[in-house]
Amino acid sequence: MSGDTAGAADGSTTGAGLAHRVPDLGALELLLAVARLGSLGRAARETGITQPAASSRIRSMERQLGVALVDRSPRGSRLTDAGALVTDWARRIVEAAAAFDAGAQALRDRRDSRLRVAASMTIAEYLLPNWLLALRAERPDTAVSLHAGNSAAVAERLLSGDADLGFVEGLAVPAGLDATVIAHDRLIVVTAPGHPWARRRKPLAADELAATPLILRERGSGTRQVLDAALGGLARPLIELSSTTAVKAAAVSGAGPSVLSELAVGEELAARRLVEIPLEGVRLRRDLRAVWPTGHRPVGPARELLALTRGPA
Repeated sequence: MSGDTAGAADGSTTGAGLAHRVPDLGALELLLAVARLGSLGRAARETGITQPAASSRIRSMERQLGVALVDRSPRGSRLTDAGALVTDWARRIVEAAAAFDAGAQALRDRRDSRLRVAASMTIAEYLLPNWLLALRAERPDTAVSLHAGNSAAVAERLLSGDADLGFVEGLAVPAGLDATVIAHDRLIVVTAPGHPWARRRKPLAADELAATPLILRERGSGTRQVLDAALGGLARPLIELSSTTAVKAAAVSGAGPSVLSELAVGEELAARRLVEIPLEGVRLRRDLRAVWPTGHRPVGPARELLALTRGPA
């Protein structure tokens, strides 16, 4: 007979995982309560279960270990000699579990004490402030840092571990990241009221827009990616700037036309500092996404912030 077969025959569980051989923490805590209180009924009440459930759990543990642990009588419950020995071991296991739990809680507290967010410019400037205010109301003790940059920079910070959650505006999800769409955005052509396009009666054609030098964001920005892909290429920029606010200011000054997020120019359009130029032949629409490293779903404050993005902005 082989060694494995002999082991099975004599009732041993050589090779089986500890989870199959060691009682769970709930059963061990119940046994400790029986030892301390001398009553299965009182132990059941202390651990929040019924007495029949407690009896069943003790019997199950006895079957699992192959020894009797508790002598039951009308006068109460008394540990057997084996039960007393198992109780000593159980106490050490429960104490170790308590230390494990305390350590895990410390890690959660450290994680929850800060939140590092990276976001592309339009989201950082026009959407995130309200979300972060709402998060602060729920988590006043969480310190939040925000890094604003283009979509490529957001991906880089997430992949290097320098951010817990990111937001991007590009055409696709950057490599190495998972994502969910949180909102949609429309890009519009805008100029100062004195620009010749502001007086035109016909919509601007897509090819004319593509051939016109524009005030643009830098390469790597979500706005630039969407515009370039939709038009099949762009003329050399009139001016290239690194923030939505700077592009908008240049357009308001009359430096030239630009294409900006509708989110970013509401006030300027209402005040007639900018005018929207109708466009035909192309639809400039993009998804706004929350992103995080593949396989690492947001937890703690990052998860709560993600939930807030799905409410009113």
